[in-house]
Amino acid sequence: MQKRIIITGGAGFIGINATDYFIRDGWDVTILDNLSRKGVDFNLKWINEEHPSRISFVKADVRYDQDILNRELAAHDAVLHLAGQVAVTTSVLDPRSDFENNVLGTINVLEAVRNAPTPPILIFASTNKVYGDLEHLGIEEAKARYHLKDYPEGIPETQQLDFHSPYGCSKGAADQYIRDYGRIYNLPTIVFRQSCIYGPNQFGVEDQGWMAWFSVASLFNKPVTVYGTGKQVRDALHVKDLCGLYKSAIENIDMARGEVFNTGGGKTNSTSVLEFFANLKNNHDLPMQYDFSEERRGDQKVFISDNTKAKNRLNWEPKIAFQDGAPMMIDWIKDNTDKIKTFYA
Repeated sequence: MQKRIIITGGAGFIGINATDYFIRDGWDVTILDNLSRKGVDFNLKWINEEHPSRISFVKADVRYDQDILNRELAAHDAVLHLAGQVAVTTSVLDPRSDFENNVLGTINVLEAVRNAPTPPILIFASTNKVYGDLEHLGIEEAKARYHLKDYPEGIPETQQLDFHSPYGCSKGAADQYIRDYGRIYNLPTIVFRQSCIYGPNQFGVEDQGWMAWFSVASLFNKPVTVYGTGKQVRDALHVKDLCGLYKSAIENIDMARGEVFNTGGGKTNSTSVLEFFANLKNNHDLPMQYDFSEERRGDQKVFISDNTKAKNRLNWEPKIAFQDGAPMMIDWIKDNTDKIKTFYA
């Protein structure tokens, strides 16, 4: 029997990569998207060129179109729920819209799954922001980065939740709704608390995907502002490895259902902002122009995912080293400068 997956927010960065990944793996894929974000037209054009006649598309908004969600989700074996508001700064400026996108939209997806004759597997893309700023964990400052001295392998799933910012609250609330629907209604739900995801089809035009944004700014000689010292650290996970984790969760649903997984590149694939600037300059001849400003409230000085649980339960770990993946991302940006320029016209 043919496998079918529907991806909400499927025309975005992660969604379009997941679409490509699952099609190549033999799945039928439906993209459900309201097409409100920059870059989605380029992404849809690209994916249709890559896979002519292999894409089903539904224009819908997870906030409003419950009837469409009910019909479409019930017709699939798995749902990858990516639709939502993605930026902390946007959530601060417009917290109501952030809530509607991330909480109301997720409730609507959950209700469609709950009411399906055969509930599909539901994968939710949460965020490391649900853990707050982690200031209480003992942060050490080195020359070019911060360290969490008591967590050498990264942050585990047992870390206490501590939402900061409207974005942290909305994604955290959705994260918990996903978990509890799984328990109360016996639904096959999985939560991935994702760290820094990077790769192709990331246009660097939003307040997320910071490595793509800095790469684009450097290429176009645009000055940027660094909030804080620039020693902030994240672990970088290539989007292809993330898609491999989604697939592994579906294939090992008995081990994954009802669970939460921290999801990132791990300690060997971590970088600070200053280290990434040095990488751009020394390895890609892309020097940065930047100044400093006060750090943003609630920002994590360092976050590295402890991937032990995903490794043990799902036999997954990152395959693409950051030292290899970063040049791949930068090459994609250079190859697509004409598209990216249109965002700055």
